[in-house]
Amino acid sequence: MVILEVNNLKVYFPIKAGIFNRTVNHIKAVDDVSFSIEQGKTYGLVGESGSGKTTTGRAVMGLENITAGTIIFDGKDITKKQSKTKDVRRNIQMIFQDPYSSLNPRKRVKDIIAEPLRNFENLSKQEEKKRVQELLELVGLSPESILKYPHEFSGGQRQRIGIARAIALKPKLIIADEPVSALDVSVQAQVLNFMRDIQKELGLTYIFISHDLGIVKHMCDDIAIMYKGRYVEQGTKEEIFNYPQHIYTKRLVSAIPDTEPGNREKRFKFRQDIQKEFEESYDDYFDSDGLAYSLKPVSDTHLVALPEKG
Repeated sequence: MVILEVNNLKVYFPIKAGIFNRTVNHIKAVDDVSFSIEQGKTYGLVGESGSGKTTTGRAVMGLENITAGTIIFDGKDITKKQSKTKDVRRNIQMIFQDPYSSLNPRKRVKDIIAEPLRNFENLSKQEEKKRVQELLELVGLSPESILKYPHEFSGGQRQRIGIARAIALKPKLIIADEPVSALDVSVQAQVLNFMRDIQKELGLTYIFISHDLGIVKHMCDDIAIMYKGRYVEQGTKEEIFNYPQHIYTKRLVSAIPDTEPGNREKRFKFRQDIQKEFEESYDDYFDSDGLAYSLKPVSDTHLVALPEKG
């Protein structure tokens, strides 16, 4: 079952100038992006800073005004702000990049996690406390932590608190925006594995936003590669990693660290060759404005932005 369908999404930001502050141009943060996600799956949005991946996630969440396109969630058109009913808002939640700045330092954990419950459910104090303790146990933290403040936890523990808040209302879709990029490498794997475990347990659907293809490979079922607001390639995890077609995708795949020490020199040479190919063939893969061409099918599930031949 398809839980989310995004069609021809555009998010443009006006550039204003002159004494009358008139719009003279637009920044095309997201330019004609389409995708769908099946319930219980993880869809990865990958790209460098400024690629439009976070803006895409924020647009689905309702945190950015949409210039054009449609967003269908759970069979309902939620494109316009007035269509984002209470039921929709409780079923789409977000995990933010920085687990410290996303948590109010003046509030105790019990109030941070209970905030969405207070907004959407009418629970007694005792019911609320029990629910918060259950959520803490679910994310691997002690129920006695409810009286602590965010600064009393490690980075990984704070992100678990953020996850507990995101799943408090049992949402259908969670948008995870670089959820482990602010964490130490040793902690990242713990949080990622925990996110996968809780996805299976609760039947969650993820939009997983990241610049790190190595992490995306571990987490996602389907992946889209973004560059300057457009898709350059879209496909299953196997297609993206085993048969990358676009030079930009190849460049990102080549940057994944190799854990085998004996392959280090070979891997370094491979990256150099890909970077050289990227520089030499850039004009063959992008139009005069440096934007990707329209997507064309390589297979039923694999799409690549390549110019027409001949």
